[in-house]
Amino acid sequence: MHVEPELRDPALVLAFQGWNDAGQAASLALDFVSQSIQSVPLADLDPEEFYDFTVERPVVTLTEDHQRIINWPETRFRYGPVEGDRDLILASGVEPHFRWRRYCESVVGLALDSGVQHVVLLGAYLADVVYSQPVALTGFSTDPTVLPMLSVTPSGYQGPTGVLSVLAHAFEQEGLSVTSLWAGLPHYIDTTPNPRGALALVQKMGECLGFRIDEASLRSQAAEYEEKTSAMVSADTELLEYVRQLKRREFAQ
Repeated sequence: MHVEPELRDPALVLAFQGWNDAGQAASLALDFVSQSIQSVPLADLDPEEFYDFTVERPVVTLTEDHQRIINWPETRFRYGPVEGDRDLILASGVEPHFRWRRYCESVVGLALDSGVQHVVLLGAYLADVVYSQPVALTGFSTDPTVLPMLSVTPSGYQGPTGVLSVLAHAFEQEGLSVTSLWAGLPHYIDTTPNPRGALALVQKMGECLGFRIDEASLRSQAAEYEEKTSAMVSADTELLEYVRQLKRREFAQ
């Protein structure tokens, strides 16, 4: 812990790079909110137990006076205020490689010690979707009223899962309100990051937790991204035909 502030009705928002983060949409969404609310450091989770440093290597950077700094792939927690007399705790990092249960115990412990009652998990996945259509979100919530309120489709996914789902279960076991939001992104577009997915996640997160931030710069990035993607699809005849097939399939449904 860097500080132990008195937080106002804190909510915790988490996103992880890697398997849970198609198009880097979830991590971009979290970073955008973090910058928008001018968040400051709250805590770091020591990476020693949880990461294989030959898989996710530390990064060396140089300061202005040429001192070498090692940046480890740890989970970082930041916090800042939003409208409505609420503080957000924002947690980001790389999905851990080892000891997921112990990792979840540490994250859940920080949440409980901070007085968190509401948790929002952000993710993104690849799907057969039309790139130019509004980004569709799926998810789940421990509160049955939340997904209908957000117009988010309940997820019916079963299969291999990531640390977000394990964390969601751990939070739920402690009686916290949990909502998981996932953006479905076109699998045939490999340009990252995807600000359209990030924008959709930011908007639904704000609706879920009852706050608004200025989205103008992210909207601008999303519009530019869509324009470039349209040009790329139009220039590729095979890709253009594939998108047409998706549109016909969507219309038929």
